[in-house]
Amino acid sequence: MVLSYPEVRTFVAEELAALIQTQFPEANRIAGIATAGIAHGALAADKINMPYCYVRPEPKKHGLKNQVEGEMLPGDKIVLVEDLISTGKSSFQAVEGVQNAGATVVGVVALFTYGFANAMEKFVEAGIPVHTLTNLPTLTAVAAEHGFIQPSELETVNRFAQNPAAWGENL
Repeated sequence: MVLSYPEVRTFVAEELAALIQTQFPEANRIAGIATAGIAHGALAADKINMPYCYVRPEPKKHGLKNQVEGEMLPGDKIVLVEDLISTGKSSFQAVEGVQNAGATVVGVVALFTYGFANAMEKFVEAGIPVHTLTNLPTLTAVAAEHGFIQPSELETVNRFAQNPAAWGENL
C-alpha cells in the first residue's frame, strides 16, 4: 500500500534513508530483501546516492543461479532493507546470501516489526542490529487513540504479540 501513495512513499524512503545514515554510517551498499523490500531499498538508496542490489531468499534455479542481483563486492558493508519483520526468516535468508557473496551485514532496517521476542533474539544472537520505522505497540497505541480499535481488541492484539505461535488456541 505504501508504494501506491507518492507522499507516503516519499516519506518512507526519506525516513529509511535517514535511519541508514544515522545508524549505519559504515555501510557502503544497500540491499533490498525480495520481494517487498526491493522497492523500499531502491528508493532509500536513491535518496542517499548509495549503491544498491537485492537479495533473493535462495539462489535462482536457472540461469546464473544468483541469489544477489546487482553488484555486491566481497568486503562490502551491507544494510538490508525489509518491509516487515515477523519471524526474521526472510531477513536471515538474505543475511546468508550476503555472507555467501563475501560481504558483511552491518544491520537491517524495516518499515515495521511485530517485535516478536524469538525473532529479535535471533538478531541479537547474530550480532545484527535492527531498526524499524514503527512497530506493533506503536501501531496499536495510535489505533486505539484514534478509535480504530477498542480496549478489548487491544488486549487481544497484545496476547497475540506475546505468543503468536499459540495465539488462537484458547479463544
